[in-house]
Amino acid sequence: MEDQAGCPIKAAVGVIGGKWKTGILYRLAKRTYRFGELNREMSWISEKVLIRQLRELQDAGVVERRDFREVPPKVEYSLTEYGMSLEPLLEHIAEWGRKHLSRETR
Repeated sequence: MEDQAGCPIKAAVGVIGGKWKTGILYRLAKRTYRFGELNREMSWISEKVLIRQLRELQDAGVVERRDFREVPPKVEYSLTEYGMSLEPLLEHIAEWGRKHLSRETR
């Protein structure tokens, strides 16, 4: 079996891989979201899972969490400058997805 240590694809998938991360990143590449907005827009993800995915993306340095320390709580999520470097990749994935969906509906 091939040793995958140092594999660039494995490194990228390690950050953006998972069932929901690309969807989260794709939305955040478009604009900043308050947690509640993102939670409503991605209603098929439980709040607990969304929080965990956002934390993992923060730990990877691609998502920034801004806590305004207000009552009621106001927290916003956006891509970091480093995270914005993923935007072209996310657009390519979205384009491939659109082609794939149109292929399935033929």
